[in-house]
Amino acid sequence: MKKVTFFFLLFSITLLQAKKIEVCKSCEISTIKKALELAENGDEIFIKKGVYKENDIEVNKAVTISGEEGTIIDGSFKSGVLHITSDNFVLKNIKIINVGVSYTKDFAAVKVVKCKNFTIQNIVLDQIFFGILIEKSHFGKIIGNKLSSTAKDEANSGNGIHIWHSSNMIVDSNEVFGMRDGIYFEFVTESQVHNNNSHNNVRYGLHFMFSNNDTYYNNIFKNNGAGVAVMFSKFITMYQNKFLDNWGSASYGLLLKEIYDTQIYDNLFQENTIGIKGEGCTRINYKNNTFLRNGWAIKIAGACYTNIFEKNDFMHNSLDLAYNTKVNDNKFENNHWSEYTGYDLDKDGVGDIPYRPVKLFSYVVNKTPEALVLLRSLFVDIINFSEKVSPVFTPDDLMDKKPIMNRINDRF
Repeated sequence: MKKVTFFFLLFSITLLQAKKIEVCKSCEISTIKKALELAENGDEIFIKKGVYKENDIEVNKAVTISGEEGTIIDGSFKSGVLHITSDNFVLKNIKIINVGVSYTKDFAAVKVVKCKNFTIQNIVLDQIFFGILIEKSHFGKIIGNKLSSTAKDEANSGNGIHIWHSSNMIVDSNEVFGMRDGIYFEFVTESQVHNNNSHNNVRYGLHFMFSNNDTYYNNIFKNNGAGVAVMFSKFITMYQNKFLDNWGSASYGLLLKEIYDTQIYDNLFQENTIGIKGEGCTRINYKNNTFLRNGWAIKIAGACYTNIFEKNDFMHNSLDLAYNTKVNDNKFENNHWSEYTGYDLDKDGVGDIPYRPVKLFSYVVNKTPEALVLLRSLFVDIINFSEKVSPVFTPDDLMDKKPIMNRINDRF
């Protein structure tokens, strides 16, 4: 009890000693670098509105840096702007513009290295190379920020929120656009990405690799170059996300590559070239998702085993399912298929005959993409019917034995 009281008193004394340092053009302290030289742990640096042309600002103290409306730090395209190496810092309510571009260094508006217990909130980043770049850090919050640039190609651009080799991160309510990848995770564990809007990025709205035990929910990934890529990870949960308008010859809503033991549910895949493309995915539960007006709803490549597709809506896709092998180790049950033409004589809401979602034509298109021009022709209807009667090229055991007659998920 005495030890607790001692630490409480020590914390209280620290708060009482903390001071507020104001920065403005007419103040005694007119630069952020000077304020940081004078600051001590626990102090607040308050930057009044104006444009401050500074770069390579080193933050190595546990301070709060904030600004009033109209506060802008201009990096003048020289290099990075803020380089933070202190635990327990807070950065909020400022705008950073004009970060330098380099092909050998990762210049960022905000670079955080080996820090713990920090918050980056309500900042605006514009004309940046990397936006928020975090390395080997833990227990951080990135909340309510807006990041944008004018990336034209992958080689000349960086990522919006880039996190590497970190854990227990919260990325919440950010908007990211005009970057290479909107949000990038690599070797990031026990973290959450939610309520973000990542759109109009050159490559991926979200790109993460080698990152386990993470949760992604209620995000919007729209009109990105290739959609969202999830690779070489396990124990992932993705729900209530929207994958929208990711079109292109090599595009998809969601790419899954070497993913294991994952839950994907309550998501919307709408108007993507491919809703979900899976390669080497095992023990994934797809439940209560809606696939609406995609080119392919799902494309399954090799080594996808013991996956369960249950209570999903497949509605008005050009092709519901592409499958490149005759061997099936996946379960399809109680899904709704808009292409299902069966009947329900006992009126229990379940079709009386199974549905085969893999059409011969999807097999043909996989082998010869140019055949897609025949999609709505009578010829396609004939070959699909013949394969349905006597399967030769498609898996004869891949069927939904209990297709649902009516739409299951009506929230979209």
